[in-house]
Amino acid sequence: MGSHVITESAPGMGSSQQARTRALVIPREHGAWGLLLVPLFTGLAVGLASVPKGWPVFLFTVAALSLFWLRTPVESLLGTTALSAQTSAERRIALLASLGLAALSGICLAGLLWGGRNFELWLIGAAGAGAFIAQTLLKQIGRNFRMPAQIVGSIGLTCTAPAAYYLATGQLDRTAWLLWAANWIFAGDQIHFVQLRIHAARAATLREKFTRGRSFFLAQALLVTVLVIAGFERWIPALVTLAFLPALARGFGWFFRPSQPLQVRSLGWSEMRQGIAFGIVLAATLIISRCLSR
Repeated sequence: MGSHVITESAPGMGSSQQARTRALVIPREHGAWGLLLVPLFTGLAVGLASVPKGWPVFLFTVAALSLFWLRTPVESLLGTTALSAQTSAERRIALLASLGLAALSGICLAGLLWGGRNFELWLIGAAGAGAFIAQTLLKQIGRNFRMPAQIVGSIGLTCTAPAAYYLATGQLDRTAWLLWAANWIFAGDQIHFVQLRIHAARAATLREKFTRGRSFFLAQALLVTVLVIAGFERWIPALVTLAFLPALARGFGWFFRPSQPLQVRSLGWSEMRQGIAFGIVLAATLIISRCLSR
């Protein structure tokens, strides 16, 4: 009977261990993947539509994805997250994943920067690294700084937009900065909304929702004001404001919709769709605006 029990439980144990091993080396923050990939897409789309340079963009894409992936096994080794490598086998797997990803990103970045090429990429990378350092410091202060830390960290994730655009066009111009700013503002709005939904999950009436979400409502109103002024003063192409309309409608609409139970998974997929829609519309409006201005 004892051997029978061992035989029956082994598959479950193996499956559980495999899931734990994957979690030690594969990024678990699905929202962070979106905050990385949407800006990367917008930079690629707008840049390649202007002056297509496929090889540098390919190298940067691989480098960005591998660097983002690298954080998970490194944190598993350092024990800075709730899930960390405990056994020698787990540490060996995390170490091999870290070394492989570091080598892959290093080779790609060396190909981009060899001989002093693409110097401005250093500036973007330094800004992104500074954002991640600031995020780490904010996390150490306390739980009340979790959302500000995420918003600051998103500066580093969204820097893929101007970097991809720069490598495709060879220019770090107004469009590059606009891509970075637009993606970061949208990312901040998403982070703020998700935190609001979590902390105001039991708010049922308009008054309760506004009490919990006053800062978010004011941030949405400020965003509308900034977009209107920026479009009117022609600081940004007027069409770009269209990219923010779905998120603004979602944000304001939450205050007036009937209360519904919070489903985190459903919220995650909904925000992923919001990000995809934003990225597509932002890229399309910038490409159209550039074509109309010629």
